[in-house]
Amino acid sequence: MVERVVVAPDKFKGSLSATDVTTRVAAGLAAAGFDGEIAGVPVADGGDGTVDAAVSAGYQRVDEEVPGPVGNVVTASFALLDGTAVIEAAQACGLTLLPFGEFAPLTATSRGVGHLILAASRLGAKQIVLGVGGVATTDGGAGLVRALGARLLDDDGRGLPDGGAALNRLAELDLSGLRDLSGVEFWLASDVDNPLLGAHGAASVYGPQKGASGDDVRLLEAGLARWADVAEAAVAIRRGGFGGQHGSVRQRGSGQQPGSDWQDGPDGQDGRPKRFLTADEPGAGAAGGLGFAALLFLGARMRPGIELLLELASFGERLDGARLVITGEGSLDAQTLHGKAPVGVARAAAAHQPPVPVVAVAGRCTLSPDELRAAGISAAYALTDIEPDVIQCMTNAGPLVERLTERIAADWLR
Repeated sequence: MVERVVVAPDKFKGSLSATDVTTRVAAGLAAAGFDGEIAGVPVADGGDGTVDAAVSAGYQRVDEEVPGPVGNVVTASFALLDGTAVIEAAQACGLTLLPFGEFAPLTATSRGVGHLILAASRLGAKQIVLGVGGVATTDGGAGLVRALGARLLDDDGRGLPDGGAALNRLAELDLSGLRDLSGVEFWLASDVDNPLLGAHGAASVYGPQKGASGDDVRLLEAGLARWADVAEAAVAIRRGGFGGQHGSVRQRGSGQQPGSDWQDGPDGQDGRPKRFLTADEPGAGAAGGLGFAALLFLGARMRPGIELLLELASFGERLDGARLVITGEGSLDAQTLHGKAPVGVARAAAAHQPPVPVVAVAGRCTLSPDELRAAGISAAYALTDIEPDVIQCMTNAGPLVERLTERIAADWLR
């Protein structure tokens, strides 16, 4: 019987894509004399590289011109197969689409993600997996909702400009033109469990990573609070018929504190609909609040990104008859333990019958052997083990991965 090794790494950020890592591991196995079957399954956890991973699993790449994070037209890709589309938010509003060293924390928009959803729907997608991560935006998904036909208006009935800062002037949300996507099932592929607002919310936690100063964070937080208040009320009206015109809601006075117009109550007391409190749900703060829009307006359900991607790639079938799984990512650290791709791969391999042992390659590893074993990873092989200089590791990551893989073959495939 021909031996099989499954190679399922995530990207080494800044050095190698997941596909590149897969190719280098395969080359290292061949150099070590392994002549069995190598099943390459590049993976991602919903962030950068998600579409590439889906394409590697047999999905068709579809290119679409959409508005980028600052309004410029960009070419974004999504993946499509048999009525399922995989959309990567970063393709339309990612930080990498901004000029190097520049940020737009107050004005960046998720509008392009909405355009990708519409394109996938036009091509017949009935299930859309929305991967989030690596975005430049903190607009609560308002741009996405606008692309789907909603209007965000100020006190004078004028349309708001894009971005999270402008949400402070939101007075009315008109959903009368919102595209009906009720026939499409949406999944939010994310391992982020932050709510939209507060100390653990989108602006406070992720705003600084997108260039937001302390004052910017406070401005974005206030805008997201107003957006959540008006959006939740508008959706309640649209679903429950609580008066209002054509599914729109107006917040009285832009100087009013968020939350004062729509209060929680057991049954919508005083003629006001009860808020859905989507802003408090785990994952609402994902991708600068894009998770909030997906949960509230699209009815998305949330699952760990790596679980969804492995399912789409029929990963369980790839494990049949496998002797070893090689996974990995750029840095195996404490964040890895919170649902990142290598842990998802290890869990899937452990759940297989019979279980398949898993080892990992990485740029660096700060996890102890006990932590690795608890995560289902039998051993980790880091580039820094053979090249202590981190810059050299990143520059020469490909050849170093091949050398590490020869060590893996010697230890596990003899």
